[in-house]
Parts: sequence; C-alpha cells; structure tokens
Amino acid sequence: MTGLRFGYGTNGFSNHRLDDALDVIAELGYAGVALTLDHHHLDPFDAQVWREVRAVHRRLERLGLGVVIETGARYLLDKWHKHAPTLQDDEPERRLEFLHRAVRIGADLGAEAVSFWAGVRPAGLDEREAWRRLVAGCAEVLAAAEGAEMMLGFEPEPGMLVESVDDWERLRADLGAPARFGLTLDIGHCRCLEPVPADECVRRAAGSLVNVQIDDMRRGVHEHLEFGQGEVDFPPVLRALADIGYGGLVAVELPRHSHAAPGVARDSLAFLRAAEKEAL
Repeated sequence: MTGLRFGYGTNGFSNHRLDDALDVIAELGYAGVALTLDHHHLDPFDAQVWREVRAVHRRLERLGLGVVIETGARYLLDKWHKHAPTLQDDEPERRLEFLHRAVRIGADLGAEAVSFWAGVRPAGLDEREAWRRLVAGCAEVLAAAEGAEMMLGFEPEPGMLVESVDDWERLRADLGAPARFGLTLDIGHCRCLEPVPADECVRRAAGSLVNVQIDDMRRGVHEHLEFGQGEVDFPPVLRALADIGYGGLVAVELPRHSHAAPGVARDSLAFLRAAEKEAL
C-alpha cells in the first residue's frame, strides 16, 4: 500500500487568514489543501482576485501543497440565504458565474479538481424541472471546465437534489458521461445515507473518483464529526482507496471546527496515519 495524500479543508480554518491556514496545514505535514473560495479566503468576486490567485499559487508551490477547489461557501452569493442561488433556482446566474470563476481560479492554481454540488430543490419547484435545470447548469460548467482542461468533482450531499452515488451516476449519464465530470466522495456521507459500507462506496467509484473528503459521521445524521466520534470504520476505507489506485487528495472536512483548527488538524492527521498503518 503506497501512502495516501492527506489534505485539510480551509473551511475548517475560517478564523485564520488564508496564508496562515496554509502555513499551519503544511507545517503539520499535510500534502494538500481543499480550498473553499469565500469572502475571507480568496474571494472570487474581489477586484484584486487575480493578483491574489498568483500570490496563492506561489505560496502553494513554496509549501509543496496540492490543491482542490471547493465551492461550498455559505453566504458568498447571497447574504440572506445559505448556499443561494443554486443551479436549480429561477435566476442561477450568480451561481454560474461563481462556478465559472472557480474553474478559472482552479486552472490558474494548478488545482486537481473543482468540486461543486446540486443544492436543495427550491420549495414548490417540480422535481423534474429542478433536474432539468441542474443538468443544463452542469453542462454550462462542464463547457468551461473542458475549455480550461479542468476536472470537475460533483459531490452528492445529503438533503440535496443529488444526494447519493446513484443520483450522481444518473446525472453523469444525462450529461453524456463526459470524461471531465468526476465524483467528489465524502466518506462521512457514505455512512450517513448510502446502503453499503463506505469502503464499498469507494470501490464502486473506482475510475470516477477525483476528490475525497474525509470525516466521521453517524447513520442518518448529517453532522461532520472528528475522527473516532462517529461510526465510520476507517482502515477499510483507506485500504480501498489504495486498492483502486486513487492518487488525489483525501482532505479532512470539518467545517464547524475552526475554533480549534490547529489542534483538530494535528489530531486528524495523527488519526489518519494510524488508520493507514492499520490498513497495511
């Protein structure tokens, strides 16, 4: 078993400046970072964003960190409504602009993938129409990604229109099974709602997996937990990732732990390394 590339998500460092967060993540020994574009971390709508992108690129190279782009910022696009608008809304233009910018930023940073999700179906919107809008929006994002030679990682998310690997497979098929439309898999989500163990989800995703988020979780409860506080059996998951030859980042996803970020990040890496040794 070759070593996996563990990363950490900047949404778990929301009380740190981005430069400081990257320094801590690198100094702890992580191989990469899952960078959530947000108002305080490389705001894609800031007038100086492209200058900042160049500076972040230089810093990532100096620190030896790989990067994936995450787009789960809560209030970046709408100060009143979390994660709004989505690709399913009547006016999705702001979301589309954000995702186009994310693709360009990802390309400029040399990112391994840009990750995004469907969003919750708007109240009163017919599911068939919501699905049609989602497919159309994804096709637009895909066109941008193909132009930038960037991989997309679409994440099934509990409670959203696409919440399972089955849903992702249906969406990919409706898009024509494009090569650049990959899967972002959150290991905690597998425990939360998938019908099979998390390691089986990983094996099923072989060949399509471009981004992995890792956290603990309990069955039926969408709450990202520190390792050891939930029900995921991690050594088989890490064994499965190695067995399928996954070479991308395996990034810790703990967005509600920023208050204790350095310590949580340190403990998380120690846990993952111990679980990886057990998986040998």
